[in-house]
Amino acid sequence: MTVYGFHASHEQISPRQLLADVQLAEQAGFQAAMCSDHLEPWSSRQGHSGLAWAWLGAALATTDLTFGTVTAPGQRYHPAVVAQAIATLGQMYPGRFWTALGTGQHANEHVTGEPWPRKDLRQQRLEECVDIISRLLDGETVSHEGLVTVHEATVWERADPKPQLIAPAISAETAERGARWADGLVTINQDPATLTEMLRRWEDAGGADHRILQIHLCWAPTDELAWSIAQDQWRSNVFSPPANTDLRVVDYDAVSADGVSREQLERSVLIGSDLGELTQRIQDLADLGFDAVYLHHVGQDQRPFLEAFGERVLPQLH
Repeated sequence: MTVYGFHASHEQISPRQLLADVQLAEQAGFQAAMCSDHLEPWSSRQGHSGLAWAWLGAALATTDLTFGTVTAPGQRYHPAVVAQAIATLGQMYPGRFWTALGTGQHANEHVTGEPWPRKDLRQQRLEECVDIISRLLDGETVSHEGLVTVHEATVWERADPKPQLIAPAISAETAERGARWADGLVTINQDPATLTEMLRRWEDAGGADHRILQIHLCWAPTDELAWSIAQDQWRSNVFSPPANTDLRVVDYDAVSADGVSREQLERSVLIGSDLGELTQRIQDLADLGFDAVYLHHVGQDQRPFLEAFGERVLPQLH
């Protein structure tokens, strides 16, 4: 049975409000939650970016949901620090926390002042970090010299069970590579043919059975309002790599200022007022082969979405 969760977007909502939102999500019937981990939002219109790790402690303590976050070790975060954070949450809330480890975006990582590596080096750095983090979670003392340096690191808190390390991917190639090390795959809504190919490549590479889909959507009582919200909040998020990994916030704002087409938004967000149609589109994507689906309403006011989906969409999906 597919688990349906709520995605908490730190870039769009203050951490105080987002904590209330995730509590409301549980009351509405969502079974799980996940959140982003950004230093900067995708656009100045979004205007928020609380620290995910502090927020996660509060969210886990005040709900019974499982939680995950997508983070990027290697530049802004040293992998030993990430391992300590994972172990701490995993020890406090056994079996309720997972982490997806990705290569990151320049918008968040530039603050260290270090050069932004090209994609192949970011991928290599990530895989070094994954190995370091996994070994630290296993209780090893780790030293490493490569694209990251670790000197005799030990994480003294042990989480049992060991929190899952998930591979985030947008392309089939990245998914195939992540299958070598990950406990599961997480991706975002795309063309069904693209998702089907990604899942096939993941399976052929020996990837784990756990497959997570995050769906960006925008619901409002009218189509016009839904489109207005999506255009305001998500037009800076429709760009494919390398733009979405290499630009800064000011650049996202600049490239989207002249307008993003309806077609571009439709490729990234399920938009509309018809709850029945949205339910069917979500179900169709889940049926491709995902055992967990996290719904992200791209607006900043989550209550109307949570109440409507709790009453009329989740019962149909379940």
